[in-house]
Amino acid sequence: MTDFITLLKYAFLGLVQGVTEPIPVSSSAHVIIVQKLFGLEIEGLSFEVLVNFASLLAILLIYKNDLIQLIKHGFLYVTGRDEQYKKDFHFILYLVIATIPAGLIGFLFNDWIGETLKGLVTIAIALFLTGIALWLIRNLRGRKNEAGLRLKDAIIIGLAQTVALIPGVSRSGATIVAGMGLGLKQSTALKFSFFLYIPISIGGMILEGSNLLHDPDLGTLALPYALAFVISLVASYFSMKWFMGIMERGQLKYFSWYCFLLSAFILLFML
Repeated sequence: MTDFITLLKYAFLGLVQGVTEPIPVSSSAHVIIVQKLFGLEIEGLSFEVLVNFASLLAILLIYKNDLIQLIKHGFLYVTGRDEQYKKDFHFILYLVIATIPAGLIGFLFNDWIGETLKGLVTIAIALFLTGIALWLIRNLRGRKNEAGLRLKDAIIIGLAQTVALIPGVSRSGATIVAGMGLGLKQSTALKFSFFLYIPISIGGMILEGSNLLHDPDLGTLALPYALAFVISLVASYFSMKWFMGIMERGQLKYFSWYCFLLSAFILLFML
């Protein structure tokens, strides 16, 4: 039976994952840092993928109406070639294209990344670079909406998401920075970034699903995992709502400062 302290640790891990997944500060880095501080040794990526999937469900709840409309309009364009739905069809097409780089690299090097690039030095450097990227685009106010997306935009944003496979590089941060750097409006960059998260998260769940089911510790950790999952889902929902407001107000500089401070904390106190 799982003791109460272990339950609290996993609950906190779920909270950390949920709060940090939508915002550009690298949820994977925070989960690794908390594991180190708590002395938890979680083998493989099964737990991380599970709580990431909880964050995905929260994002699906927030964007459900947009997703339904996008799928409906994309289908109507394919079947009827109605020009009014062309924008949505292209948006779907660009999401597919942007998913390919990270999906391919993740499939080929998933285990190696999880085992090799979880070092605190790597995370500290990645957080520092994330902070620089956020600082550089903090004042950008793009004009391109969804209709302005082009193939090259999808490819560049997809490549940015590939870089975010490195722990410490924020996935949302990398894709939003790339989108805003290409002249997208903040709302468009945010939407494309989190729609892009959907296939990546589902793919990760498929890849790690069998490992999770065959986890030898699943019997004893089923309750902590379930608790972390629920907390991550709820925290992700409210964190995402909060971050959408932050994006509207153009306050990315605060996340840049946070990344710098966390990087310094790791280098000064955790090595």
